[in-house]
Amino acid sequence: MSIIKLKNLNKIYNENSEIAVHAVNNINLSFKEGEFSAIVGPSGCGKTTLLNLLGGLDSPSSGEIIIDGVNIGDLKESKLTDFRMNNIGFVFQAYNLIPVLTARENVEFVMHLQGRSKKEREERSMALLESVGIGDRAKVRPAKLSGGQQQRVAVARALASKPKFILADEPTANLDSKSTENLLDIMEQLNREENITFIFSTHDVRVMKKARRLIKLEDGKVIE
Repeated sequence: MSIIKLKNLNKIYNENSEIAVHAVNNINLSFKEGEFSAIVGPSGCGKTTLLNLLGGLDSPSSGEIIIDGVNIGDLKESKLTDFRMNNIGFVFQAYNLIPVLTARENVEFVMHLQGRSKKEREERSMALLESVGIGDRAKVRPAKLSGGQQQRVAVARALASKPKFILADEPTANLDSKSTENLLDIMEQLNREENITFIFSTHDVRVMKKARRLIKLEDGKVIE
């Protein structure tokens, strides 16, 4: 069953000017639960724009984004914020951890926003850090963690809200080869054992090799 459906999706920047950019061009796609997919293509092809649309971080110029039966384009900003928080996990290239919080507190943060109990937050955050192999770094702040460790915290944080799927935008771009392999192995294991859906935006060949479905973009269009 598809958990995401994109229908005639378009995103045009500077729409009413002479320098209009058709970043996403009439895309029709669906994603099933448990996918391990990568959106690939050269810089400027629309990968990040498409991921931002999928995550409700940007709004389409036209078309529909239907997630678990909900057309997120119809949601008002406050409802969309709640929907994102409860349904979508994000892993960014730049980690985006809160520097004054420990690894564990970073993972707990979204659960705090969801109103979960202190006991549940503490137990789940610790279990997630253990699952990504850095339980021993729970009390350490981001500045004292390596890039690979910070990205593992980011993956644990993305999982904390129990999302329907995780969007990972160039998650390996700032990592060395060993950290990349470790991170991808962890994500693949989570996908296989817990049926967690991952959708990557990437031009990293290592990610492409792991992905079970490649969606190739060129000039905002799906070409393969």
